[in-house]
Amino acid sequence: MSALSKIKEHMEVIGADGVHVGTVDKVEGNRIKLTKKDSGEGHHKGHHHFIDGGLVADIEGDKVRLSANGAVAFSLEEEK
Repeated sequence: MSALSKIKEHMEVIGADGVHVGTVDKVEGNRIKLTKKDSGEGHHKGHHHFIDGGLVADIEGDKVRLSANGAVAFSLEEEK
């Protein structure tokens, strides 16, 4: 069973450094779609952001831990 198949709606996504990156809306293909409420400010606000599933290091209870630090994960997010 892949790590992505264990990811559920409303799980918290955190960087390797423990920094909050977002909240799972759902998994689409090989990407995690984050809720709009975690979309940031400015031109990012109101957009869904996606994290590549390859960044998932572990699932710890109700948290998805990434292999990258929070700041790096933010820079790797895709917008839709």
